[in-house]
Amino acid sequence: MASDLISDDYTAWLADLKARIHQAQQRATLSVNRELISLYWQLGKDILARQADQGWGAKVIERLSRDLRAAFPEMKGFSRANLLYMRAFAEAWPDPAIVQQAVGQLPWGHNIVLLTRLKSPEWRLAYAQQAIQYGWSRNVLDIHIETRRLERQGQAITNFDLRLPQAQSDLARESLKDPYRLDFLGLSKEAEERAIESALVQHITHFLIELGAGFAFVGRQVPLEVGGDDFFIDLLFYHLKLRCYVVIELKAGPFKPEHTGKLGFYLSAVDAQIKHPDDQPTIGLLLCKSKNSVVAEYALRDINKPIGVAEYQLVQSLPERLQTNLPSIEEIEAELANDIPPTPAKTRKS
Repeated sequence: MASDLISDDYTAWLADLKARIHQAQQRATLSVNRELISLYWQLGKDILARQADQGWGAKVIERLSRDLRAAFPEMKGFSRANLLYMRAFAEAWPDPAIVQQAVGQLPWGHNIVLLTRLKSPEWRLAYAQQAIQYGWSRNVLDIHIETRRLERQGQAITNFDLRLPQAQSDLARESLKDPYRLDFLGLSKEAEERAIESALVQHITHFLIELGAGFAFVGRQVPLEVGGDDFFIDLLFYHLKLRCYVVIELKAGPFKPEHTGKLGFYLSAVDAQIKHPDDQPTIGLLLCKSKNSVVAEYALRDINKPIGVAEYQLVQSLPERLQTNLPSIEEIEAELANDIPPTPAKTRKS
């Protein structure tokens, strides 16, 4: 008995020690990363200042690269190309507070993605904050920038401001996008609704990523019985932050005003039969192949249920470039042989 108690106590103690060690490792890694990013920013700032004050040209960076690598042969990252990135980094973020509080928490590779893929400081900062919040890898960050994830948020046409309390309305509006990119389905533009629906369920993980944080999949062709008649919801989700069900209806053609009537009926049925008393009102999303924004706004104006209308795009697969992504520090160093700063192949201008 005593042995069992000691064993149980030891197991719990060991688990606690492991957790504390992992946390300490994470803090140490973050601390090292912050110091490295701060160093790179300071180097870039010095290069900018020296070139401005002394009138030094680009050749000073080549010389500085040789001298730093000779002085610190064990350190990577002092190639001419990476020094140019440092200068661009300091130029992009002149405020040291942002470097310490936001981008300083991201690895250098993430910051290179932000620098080379986005022109706007506001969008760079927005994507940096999202990458920190959700722990995006460099590849995931690049894919989200490529698909303009944040730019599409809150762009769906809705009547949420008329049908939901303000706090709920704002969060619900930001939870929807326009358009939704369904390129991962591998379907042609002429795909029918049922084919799209089946493919979405088969690729539900990708679809949840495209929908965004907070969505949980409930089911496909969810049955409802109303007055003895059977009805089936295309796709049903639950949003953990909104605390409500989300009904998604797919339309393979353009948006039509009559679509809102059917969706509104489904919302009423879900509220009556599925929704818990503590849940917020169910919201609906019509995913259409295309829409006339003015028609959609008129159609939603007098609908008494919270509904959003957005387009979907069955586009080609993401470029192969995203599979290899931007170069690592080692790859940047290898570029020195050509003496040309590396640039991602086929980079789309933002």
